[in-house]
Amino acid sequence: MASTKSLSAKINELKAEPIVEGDLVVKVPNRAAKRTCVKNGNLHKAKAEKNDEFYTRLEDIEAEIKHYRKYFKGKVVLCNCDDPEWSNFFRFFALNFMFLGLKKLIATHYEPNGKSYALVVDSTLDVNGDGKIDLKDAVRVPLKGNGDFRSEECMKFLDEADVVVTNIPFSLAREYLKVMKDSKKKFLFMGNVNMITYKEFFAEIKANRLWLGCTALNSNVWFRVPHNEEYRKTTAGHFKIENGEWFRKLRTICWYTNISHSKRNTPLDLVGNEYSPEKYPRYDNYDAIEVSKVSEIPNGYKGVMGVPITFLDKYCPEQFEILGIDRYIENNPHPGKRFTINGKEVYARILIKAK
Repeated sequence: MASTKSLSAKINELKAEPIVEGDLVVKVPNRAAKRTCVKNGNLHKAKAEKNDEFYTRLEDIEAEIKHYRKYFKGKVVLCNCDDPEWSNFFRFFALNFMFLGLKKLIATHYEPNGKSYALVVDSTLDVNGDGKIDLKDAVRVPLKGNGDFRSEECMKFLDEADVVVTNIPFSLAREYLKVMKDSKKKFLFMGNVNMITYKEFFAEIKANRLWLGCTALNSNVWFRVPHNEEYRKTTAGHFKIENGEWFRKLRTICWYTNISHSKRNTPLDLVGNEYSPEKYPRYDNYDAIEVSKVSEIPNGYKGVMGVPITFLDKYCPEQFEILGIDRYIENNPHPGKRFTINGKEVYARILIKAK
């Protein structure tokens, strides 16, 4: 981490300012403080939720990131949809900066009604001189704009980054994916399971340019939420209070990535699953059999099969070929419609064939 440049010279190059100890909010935020940075109806209004102030827990971030530990060495990481003073994504990477061997960490703040800033941790900037790089070495870089991930300034950060890790605004999922696709960067982001069925997402999945992360689908993911009585009105068992903090559980969350991991290359064990017409009915309006459970995919079957979207959690590209998704597959006689069995519509199905 040694350099011939002075610390002040490096900070000046960034047009940044050191953060005075205590100025950076990195722990559980004060609920009495008025927060406006995520109230924007366009950028941070999640489509599936009335209130978007959902903060990912450190343990859930760690549970996924640990599968890519070797990949992050020497990389520039960008968190471009996270308020760095509140987000555990920034906190996780800053606290584990040296453990992961990062080169640089950049996190942008979104300010809907004014100018914003980014927080940067750099492997060459030991701001407090303690001989290590971590959260205490973050510097604040003022931005000319509001920090929107689509802004010119944030796109420049994206150009600099090797990998992007974040929790995206669900309502802008399609646009966010396009930005990532066009950038040709590696990424790992949290999203909704139903995004699998989006035409734009599924096209990338089918082409093996996008896949699910390591955390199992339908896992219970708890998000820290503000002390708002609205959260108490959720489904029983989906709300809890721990150590004074409020949490809401969601089961429709998953990780999307284009970074290879071991789970993706593990084939399904289909031993004992024998095909029979009685067990696997055919669709009324498409030439394929219905497989209602991924665990029951028939071993050795050579025809087209319709499987639940949870199949992607077990998908091994060496074992199966993805042909399409029901509503959008080319030879669907009723484009935009799902398949039926005995006149009854079946929920979203992915069409596959064994290799």
